[in-house]
Amino acid sequence: MVKSYIVDSTYNSMRLDRWLRNKIGNIPQGLIEKSLRAGKIKINKKKVKSSFKVQTNDKIDIFNLNFKENYIQKKKTYDPSTKIIKSNEDLVIDNNENFIVLNKSAGISVQGGTKSKKNLIDIFAKSKIFDGIKPFSVHRLDKDTSGVFIMAKNRQTAQLLTSLFRLRKVHKTYLAICNGELEKNSGEWTDELTRYDNGKKIVEKAKTIFKVLDKNSNSSLVEMKPITGRKHQLRKQLFNIGHSIYGDKKYRTFKSTKGLNKELMLHSYQIRFMIENKKYTYKALLPDYFKKLMRTKRLNFSNLK
Repeated sequence: MVKSYIVDSTYNSMRLDRWLRNKIGNIPQGLIEKSLRAGKIKINKKKVKSSFKVQTNDKIDIFNLNFKENYIQKKKTYDPSTKIIKSNEDLVIDNNENFIVLNKSAGISVQGGTKSKKNLIDIFAKSKIFDGIKPFSVHRLDKDTSGVFIMAKNRQTAQLLTSLFRLRKVHKTYLAICNGELEKNSGEWTDELTRYDNGKKIVEKAKTIFKVLDKNSNSSLVEMKPITGRKHQLRKQLFNIGHSIYGDKKYRTFKSTKGLNKELMLHSYQIRFMIENKKYTYKALLPDYFKKLMRTKRLNFSNLK
């Protein structure tokens, strides 16, 4: 028995083993390699390696291969309600043929994981905006961070935008309300930040340009433009100088949680980039809880452009 598939543009330039996992299931790499060597999986009637990059309209034939249920453990996706889909569609700032931009709410992950099921990828996969196509994440934004977020509508745009982020050609501006009065009104933070990956210690250089928009003895409103894109970079850097962000439960400069804000006061305010000499600039309005805390802390954002 032969099962045949035609590669659509969504998967153009994807590795064959990744394509198999996306289309068939979470098949062990060893089984994929064994099947390829035996000629049970062919592309355009030819034997290839697992690293082969599939192209649009390639024909993939799978011969006499009955994948058992214990081999296929498909990822459980989040099933959003119509109300949740609509509420997130209402946050879209721009919707064009290649990508969407939205003002992401705090408290929602970009992708699903073991600790978080509700996520933007699964929500927009069921949205009319992505009818018949797959949403692609092209950059990170912490679950508890609000603001500008981009999702691509096709693999080509996803690869392009991902490259722009990696090459630091996407210029991001964040706003944060942090504890205490920052000593310097502007400058640059250069740090070596530590993180752990499967128990392995990794030290990475981090760089951010900052400007204090307003401050008093109690709090500061800070504009930050990260040059590097390290995990939790801005949160860690403010913590390192003793001025943690309000609502940050992980990196905080005080032990008591009494009166701790429910929401993290970190907002992705603006993103700028250029594609084929066309400039794109997107701004996300501040959440109501962010503006409320600014009023409570008597912070003025009139310097905000």
